[in-house]
Amino acid sequence: MITSFQMRAARALLGIDQKTLAELAGVSLPTIQRMEASTGNVRGVVETLMRVVEAFDRAGVELIGEQARSDIGGRGVRLKEPGPPRRVGA
Repeated sequence: MITSFQMRAARALLGIDQKTLAELAGVSLPTIQRMEASTGNVRGVVETLMRVVEAFDRAGVELIGEQARSDIGGRGVRLKEPGPPRRVGA
C-alpha cells in the first residue's frame, strides 16, 4: 500500500515534479495528481499503483510500509506514529 504522503515525499527525495513522475511511471499527469490529492492510502487501479511503485524503485526510492523493515540500507525518512507534541529543547 502506498500513501499520498509517501508519494510526495518520494518525489521530493528525487527532486522531480508530478509530470516527471507520470512520465517515469507511464501514467497520465491527472492520474498522479489524483493519487497525491487523496488522503491516506492511495486508491486506484492496481496496475497503475504498481507502475508508480516500480518507477520509484527504478529511481532509487524504497517505499517502506508500516511495521516493515528496510534491510537494503541507505538514507531515508519515515513517519512515526503521532504522539503528544514535544517542546524543542525540552
